[in-house]
Amino acid sequence: MNEPTASEPQSSAKVIALVDDDRNILTTVSIALQAEGFTTRLYTDGETALKALLENPPDLAIFDIKMPRMDGLELLQRLRDRSALPVIFLTSKDGEPDEALGLALGADDYIAKPFSQNLLTARIKAILRRADLSRPAGDEPSDEKLPEPVRRGRLEMDPARHRVTWDGEAVSLTVTEFLILEALATRPGVVKSRNQLMDAAYSDDIFVDDRTIDSHIKRLRRKFREVDSQFSGIETLYGAGYSFGEG
Repeated sequence: MNEPTASEPQSSAKVIALVDDDRNILTTVSIALQAEGFTTRLYTDGETALKALLENPPDLAIFDIKMPRMDGLELLQRLRDRSALPVIFLTSKDGEPDEALGLALGADDYIAKPFSQNLLTARIKAILRRADLSRPAGDEPSDEKLPEPVRRGRLEMDPARHRVTWDGEAVSLTVTEFLILEALATRPGVVKSRNQLMDAAYSDDIFVDDRTIDSHIKRLRRKFREVDSQFSGIETLYGAGYSFGEG
C-alpha cells in the first residue's frame, strides 16, 4: 500500500498523505477523508513516504509515530530539512514525550489515538485554511477581503498566501512558524511571552511547554540566517519572552 490508492481527484480536491503501518487505520481514515472531499495517498513506511512527499507533495500529511524502518519523528525531522509541508502526527494515549518532540521538530498539530474522525477532519481543515495552501495566487474571489501583508523593514509576510520574504528572498515556514512570526512582527518591539505565542500558534486544546516555543524560535532564526547570515530580527528578553526588531 505504498502507492496512492484513491480515485483520480477532481482539480479542486486537496490531497492528504497518510503514513501508518496499520493498514486498518489507513483504510478507515482514508474512507472518512474521501467522504469529506479529500483525495488520499497511503504509505505504510516512512522511507517510501519521504521520497513520495518530496517528489510529489500533497497539501498535508498525517504521520503515525511508531513505524518500522523509519518512525514518524525521524520522517518529520528529515522532511523538515527540505519542506514546510503541514504535518499532523498521531501518538499513543501516553505519548506525551513524542508529542513534545514532534511539535519541537516542526509538526503543526498532533492527535492522540484513539481519535474521532470528526476531530481529525476539523484539524485538517483548520490547518489548510490557515496555510491557504490550495489557493493559487491571483485566483481569489474579488469580493473576498484578504488579510493585508505585513511589512516590517526587510521582512514581508503575506498571510493570504502563506509567503514570507526577507530582503526579497523567500523563507519557507511551517504553519506554526508562520503564526509565531506573525504574532511577533505585527507589534515590533513588543515582548511576547511564550504563553502568548502558544495561544497564537496552537489550538485551544493543545498544550506545549516553553521548550517547544524555544525550539520554534531557534528554527525560525536558522531559516532566516540561511538567507541572511547576519539576521537578528528575533530578539530574546530572558525571563520574559521574544520580540521582533528589524535587525
